[in-house]
Amino acid sequence: MGVMLMSEDEELERIRSKKLKNLFEKASHKRKAGEPQTPHDESILGKPVEVTDSSFEEVIRKSSLVVIDCWAAWCAPCRMIAPILEEMAREYAGKILFGKLNVDENRQVAMSYQIMSIPTLLVFKNGNLVDRIVGVMPRSILEPRITRHL
Repeated sequence: MGVMLMSEDEELERIRSKKLKNLFEKASHKRKAGEPQTPHDESILGKPVEVTDSSFEEVIRKSSLVVIDCWAAWCAPCRMIAPILEEMAREYAGKILFGKLNVDENRQVAMSYQIMSIPTLLVFKNGNLVDRIVGVMPRSILEPRITRHL
């Protein structure tokens, strides 16, 4: 049964990765006719995208500025910061790509980046980690920490 679960998990990761790729492709087709494609087309979704261990590398390279929200369903501070990140995802669509990584379901990334407290926001510029923001805070403090990397 352990082997069966492993292959089911691999299959779920493959499906999630394919779905994420399809979302990005759909977003890039929503641009106006004749308008050149930019590296930020996928972030016109205007909402955080789900990130998994298998899609993480692809996501952080999809846009020049990416913010990954490391969270868990049981985490009250994570639920407090989520609406702020959703607002910012809408307002900065095309400029900043926001992603959500459930650390309970995606332990590889959490271990790689030594996530010890949640929420933790990992800020990537051109695929490189440039900031780590731990804990919940008001938008007035959070937003400048992220947008200074634009």
